[in-house]
Amino acid sequence: MESLAGFRPELLDFKRGIHVGNLEENQRITRILKLALESRYGQSFITERWGRGVYWRWIGFLARANRDAKPLSSHVSFGCSKFFITVDLEEQLFKCGLQVERGYVKAPPGAREMQLQPDWDWLRLLEALRPGGAMAKQLSRLSRDGFKIYPEAGPGVTKLKRTLQAAPPGEWAWFQIYYSMTQSEVLAASGAGLVDSMLAIFDELTPVANLCMQIQLPARG
Repeated sequence: MESLAGFRPELLDFKRGIHVGNLEENQRITRILKLALESRYGQSFITERWGRGVYWRWIGFLARANRDAKPLSSHVSFGCSKFFITVDLEEQLFKCGLQVERGYVKAPPGAREMQLQPDWDWLRLLEALRPGGAMAKQLSRLSRDGFKIYPEAGPGVTKLKRTLQAAPPGEWAWFQIYYSMTQSEVLAASGAGLVDSMLAIFDELTPVANLCMQIQLPARG
């Protein structure tokens, strides 16, 4: 695949973050994943990031149609579920997964757009966390396959829901389910192989995303 030709494992830098600046188009993981997601799901995706300059710490991809469907929050991305990749410099892990943000229950001055609204995916996530429900089955399946959940709350969706609900209202809160790789695992792979792995992880997480979003992404496989 031509678009993967320039991506290299060392662009996932475990000292500085994800290398995205000063690269050719076919080397940028942002462009590679955005185009691949749009091709897979047949719709537009928006790219979000945390970081500045050449190296970014976190990159997210959200379905534009899900944001557009929100009656109160279609102008911001905080309320949307996002596929993400990150190099966790503290844990020394590359993580690839799905993130749902709560933001603030009561936002500080100047951060009103980051305050939880009734149309955010966070509330749909909480509603889906029911024992024996579809989300419980998906999370159990993924946990057996080596995926990790943040925050750690022990087995069962009831404990997870309580942990999420107990997050301090004046602090930013979020949920993640992800698959991680060590630096040695990343460097042992090819660039194309890493991209294929990221997309396969997103495929596995699509049913979870669909339980949180106001739209449905087509299932694969």
